[in-house]
Amino acid sequence: MEKIEKDKNRFGLIGKDISYSFSRGYFTKKFSDLGLEQHSYENFDLEQIDLFKNLMEQNSDIKGFNVTIPYKEQIMPFLSKIDEEAQAIGAVNTIRIVENETIGYNTDVYGFQKSIEPYIRTHHKKALILGTGGASKAVAFVLNKLGITYKFVSRNPKKGQLNYIDLSKEVLSEYTVIVNCTPLGTYPNINDKPDIPYHFITNQHLLFDLIYNPEKTAFLLAGEQEGGKISNGTNMLQFQAEKSWEIWNS
Repeated sequence: MEKIEKDKNRFGLIGKDISYSFSRGYFTKKFSDLGLEQHSYENFDLEQIDLFKNLMEQNSDIKGFNVTIPYKEQIMPFLSKIDEEAQAIGAVNTIRIVENETIGYNTDVYGFQKSIEPYIRTHHKKALILGTGGASKAVAFVLNKLGITYKFVSRNPKKGQLNYIDLSKEVLSEYTVIVNCTPLGTYPNINDKPDIPYHFITNQHLLFDLIYNPEKTAFLLAGEQEGGKISNGTNMLQFQAEKSWEIWNS
């Protein structure tokens, strides 16, 4: 009986290899702090996104999901509806379930904007976005809103994108915001970092890493060593998690 009571309001995270994830710990603590004994949060580690259909069939009592790497884009065709902003971004990280309808939202935008805005200065006019996955789309959307032009940097660049080998002193002197949207440097591979010429970083640069574990990634440490301002992804995660909670309860 107790188990059924506890699981009246089930939420969860969809991703791949997500045992490390922030979300489960965050929401479990939140539910406990709020005395919400009938709420639970669990990880759904999917080998491939096609398994989402089975997941929904077997867990009809789930009220909402968060979505993480690598499924923020792949999940979209499986949803009944997609919020306008999430559609414009091209990535979903929050799903609300109402009467068997799955509605996709993007709270990364809210989280990233709230967490980077305090660091933006007047000379921050151009940004490099390292990586081209689902999170990078939310980052691009926010930079656009803030009037900051950007270029994507990829190991396999498409038209209009830069390769890591293109990052010269001239490029870095022009692009003074650098956002890491790759998983490089995530625990336990804490010595990995994006292959950029860190010696061209100055005190005019802002380095923002979406990674939160470790607190200071090799990317941030290398930038800080050259005098750059740095921020990790912890605040972004908390802001986006709170926004998800708001959506689930709306």
